[in-house]
Amino acid sequence: MTYREDVEGLDASILMHPRVWQASGHVENFTDPMIDCKQCKARYRLDTLGEQINDKKRKKAVMALLENEELKTKIDKITADIEDNGEKFEALLEDEVVSEALLKELSCPNCGTKGEFTPPRSFNLMFKTFLGPVDKEGNVIYLRPETAQGIFVNFLNVQGASRQKLPFGIAQIGKAFRNEINTKNFLFRTREFEQMEMQFFVKPEDDKKWYDHWKELRLEWYNNLGMTPEKLRYHDHPADKLAHYAKEAVDIEYEFPFGWGEIEGIHNRTDFDLGRHQEYSGKSQKYFDEESKEKFVPFIIETSAGASRSFMAFLVDAYREEEVKGETRTVLGLHPKLAPIKAAIFPLVNKDGMPELARKIEADLRPYLRVFFDDKGAVGRRYRRMDEAGTPFCITVDTQSLEDNTVTVRERDSMNQERINADNLLIYLLEKLR
Repeated sequence: MTYREDVEGLDASILMHPRVWQASGHVENFTDPMIDCKQCKARYRLDTLGEQINDKKRKKAVMALLENEELKTKIDKITADIEDNGEKFEALLEDEVVSEALLKELSCPNCGTKGEFTPPRSFNLMFKTFLGPVDKEGNVIYLRPETAQGIFVNFLNVQGASRQKLPFGIAQIGKAFRNEINTKNFLFRTREFEQMEMQFFVKPEDDKKWYDHWKELRLEWYNNLGMTPEKLRYHDHPADKLAHYAKEAVDIEYEFPFGWGEIEGIHNRTDFDLGRHQEYSGKSQKYFDEESKEKFVPFIIETSAGASRSFMAFLVDAYREEEVKGETRTVLGLHPKLAPIKAAIFPLVNKDGMPELARKIEADLRPYLRVFFDDKGAVGRRYRRMDEAGTPFCITVDTQSLEDNTVTVRERDSMNQERINADNLLIYLLEKLR
């Protein structure tokens, strides 16, 4: 947000008035269907139950249903336009009639008991708490399940203070909370997570243009930070599966070891959000366009990414093991912009003035870069430790350094080494890191 003149930053409240979540539709619509195993009491989200059942058992359950002509017709209709078998199965679970029959054929992934599930029931994903010392219904308040609504209710405040004209965006990075039925896959699904969202406000007639623009730009962001292009894809939401606020929506998915998973969503939210907040608050959310002299409620193009999920995807993508001179080298090949440590400084040995020079270099670089000083063990082992931590450059102070003020800079991925004058290190590293 700092390098675009058309995007403003915001840090909105985690706790907001309950009417905000009524207006947004979260109180009514932010629910997942939940079932329990009657035998072992394990709890599952119905819409993701298929992910936990192997393909052979899923096929067997569906084959049993196909013997019923009425169900066969319904199943064929539901799956007609879906190619992926996993998505077909999830679509069947979404149909009330078919899912009821399917649950009788499926076994609990935890205990193996067949057909012993409770009927699906709705479960709201928002964390509920109470404002003040008394726990009563009138004091109910929610932890935010997304950062977007804080942006919407502050739209006019930000627009007026920044004097931005459409199109412009408001971006925020912050905590969000969802009372997930099942957490899974390390950081992929958690109850507390970091979210990166940007709401881009546009004229209604320009919505398609900006939706396509941000769709392309967001995928490019992951590619530019070194993510493997073949492991990224778009997943368009079909018209009958769109969220209640969306005109058009697409997910950017990454191929994790457990399969494809969403790391970011781009949505055309139309004027739904500002319109609903206008209705519930009684305060106009209309923007005055000076060129056309018209007032209107802007459309919103949203980019919503899970910082935790993206972080996990970058880690998975960067990790590799390779053989070097008969030994296994573990490398976290992060793009230099993402590497937590940009450079490590080593004295070759802890004597003859090398530690002092290495410490001076560390002190010179630290105001500008995250650096690490390491004087423990052989240099080869220190290189390996930094490779595993994803550090792109290692700087070694040796005997020659004391003579001519040059140091060895070793690059992580190629392992190539170059002699550089210590006085030029900062400029050299900044150019490389760009």
